[in-house]
Amino acid sequence: MTLVPFSDLARAAYCPRQLYYVRRDDERSVPPKARERIDLAFRYDELVDAPDRVLRQLPLHRSPAAYRRNLDRLGEREEYDSLVDPASERGFLSGKDCHGTVHKVLEPDDWADHPEDAEPSPPIPTLVSSGEPPENGVWEPQAVRAVGIAKALAWEREREVERALVEYPAVGVVREVRLTIRKKAAYREALRAARSIDGPPPRVDDDRCNACDYAGECGTRRRSLRSLLG
Repeated sequence: MTLVPFSDLARAAYCPRQLYYVRRDDERSVPPKARERIDLAFRYDELVDAPDRVLRQLPLHRSPAAYRRNLDRLGEREEYDSLVDPASERGFLSGKDCHGTVHKVLEPDDWADHPEDAEPSPPIPTLVSSGEPPENGVWEPQAVRAVGIAKALAWEREREVERALVEYPAVGVVREVRLTIRKKAAYREALRAARSIDGPPPRVDDDRCNACDYAGECGTRRRSLRSLLG
């Protein structure tokens, strides 16, 4: 069965009709400004002590002072050293159902005491978003994409992967996605939707259209807020 790109999973979870247009136009490129924000995820250690004049030149979503405070809090997490120096960066994963780029893979045994005779701890993949996080947790399309990445990593490693992380480096925060029953069900629903598209799905006309570049062509109200899908 055809493998689905991770980015298609997120779009299918957000709006299958949007995914139809993206596939029709073969347009999956990441805008330059979004790419700049994603690159910040590989510079935490450098930016945590950066002066205001340096931070003001970066495409941050926070003021320099607020950004440094967020990075200070991020530095207190047990995963921080591995976020700064992950086991792998920008790798390619190909699982049973989906494939694409995983921005980082963290190995918990690298930072935690681990008995020699114990089962190795599961790896933790990360998805880096260029956008803003919600007040709590992560956006649903990003959660679906994170589950897809985790399941592909589990398939490749032939072991269970229990969680993934979503990084918002332009804000300086990292959120966890646990592979719960509900999140895995949302992933399966998005996978089915992505695989079933063979023509324009029914249109919607609600708040989701705020983030869609195809709203005008689709016939919904034209607004612009692209960042939700990162």
